[in-house]
Amino acid sequence: MKKLKIAQVAPLWFSVPPLKYGGTERIISFLSEKLTEKGHRVSLFATANSKTKAKLISLRKKGVIEAGGRWNAYYWNVLNHSMAFEKAEQFDIIHCHWEIMGTYFQRFVKTPVLHTLHNIPGPKNPMWTVFKHYQKDANLVFISQREKKNAVIKGRNNWVIYNGIDLKPFKFNAKPKNHFIWVARVCPEKGIENAIKIAKKAKVKLLMAGQIQAHHQDYFNKKIKPQLGRNIKFIGELNQDKLAVFYRQAKGLLYPINWQEPFGLVIVESMAAGTPVIAFRKGSVPELIKNNKNGFIVNNIAQGAQAVKEIESINRADCRKHIEDNFTIDKMVDNYEKLYYKLLKK
Repeated sequence: MKKLKIAQVAPLWFSVPPLKYGGTERIISFLSEKLTEKGHRVSLFATANSKTKAKLISLRKKGVIEAGGRWNAYYWNVLNHSMAFEKAEQFDIIHCHWEIMGTYFQRFVKTPVLHTLHNIPGPKNPMWTVFKHYQKDANLVFISQREKKNAVIKGRNNWVIYNGIDLKPFKFNAKPKNHFIWVARVCPEKGIENAIKIAKKAKVKLLMAGQIQAHHQDYFNKKIKPQLGRNIKFIGELNQDKLAVFYRQAKGLLYPINWQEPFGLVIVESMAAGTPVIAFRKGSVPELIKNNKNGFIVNNIAQGAQAVKEIESINRADCRKHIEDNFTIDKMVDNYEKLYYKLLKK
């Protein structure tokens, strides 16, 4: 089949790939690099400090959040998308990765447009009212079946493609140290307080790593910092290399989230290193974890503490095998490539 000219339009919150936090940006990087390696002509619309083999088109030196900005600075993403759509005739397909921004422009071009919804808003978000105006024209990819189910409105065509990761940094470790970990952005939704409660109830050591964004600094100072001590430690944000080591040294990952997370990349990364996951039954968790096989799906703090005590019943090799079989870059990119060709036949 012919090689394609593909526009990958990233949100401008962080670089692609991100220096530290940024799951969506990491997935966009995997997709852009692998498609380029396969011979496609990829143009990546992202920040100037991004690193890629694709053609990089930028309007900002650094990401909005990286530069100290806030999530409500949507105008940068509007401008980034408008730049991509102005060049629509140069591409066989435009692939957008930030909520529904691309739907505002898709009626003005003949080039097929695909939208991956990495993080859909809650059902009462006014975004859905806006999206209703464009839904009959939209080609949507959800990153889990749960995310698709939670979407208030569906598009003309809908698919589910799971995220995939690069297994190379996540070396398998069969003999971890005697502590548990939590990894995420510091905020109530990611369940950091629940993780602390589970660790204290189970009387185990917990090491926590993650990014503290400016608007959550008070939350950290008031809710998390007072609970830190000898067995509950916060070590800050880690880059990808240090994070890979952090995963494989742990006995288990605690991920008791408080929201309907669309995917949960840390779950997959942890299991890739052989480290089982204990997570609340929310969002995509039941699609990523096979209960009692590569981790435990629990409903509350008490069940989480009990799962901690049973963590050695999990074969760490099963965790790694599950990721190798289901959540690799190659599998993800192949699925997207097939979908591109399918859209071009319409």
